[in-house]
Amino acid sequence: QLQASGGGLVQAGGSLRLSCVDSGRTFSTYVMGWIRQAPGKEREFVAGFTWSGGSIYADSVKGRFTISRDNAKKTVFLQMNSLKPEDTAVYYCAAKSGGIDYYSPNRYDYWGQGTLVTVSS
Repeated sequence: QLQASGGGLVQAGGSLRLSCVDSGRTFSTYVMGWIRQAPGKEREFVAGFTWSGGSIYADSVKGRFTISRDNAKKTVFLQMNSLKPEDTAVYYCAAKSGGIDYYSPNRYDYWGQGTLVTVSS
């Protein structure tokens, strides 16, 4: 029910905008986040919303990535600027049904299929 898109190949320093559409009933009752998994590495929290409506980011992307949402379209976005080769990963949107441990990927309950972002040097 979570469909991510927008990935692709970009040169270092470039930008991409990821989108995640919620086609189910998840959007209004969950907090949404973006999580990535680089080749050979564990899943890593990237950005997300909190229950109070704020946004939080991993230190590695602060100042470069921005999460936003369009409630009417049930869509969450991840604007990624100043991309680096180390940002290369499959990016997943995910939904969290409860708790305040926003930074642990395994605390998210529903996942989209992922979209691949490749940043060349």
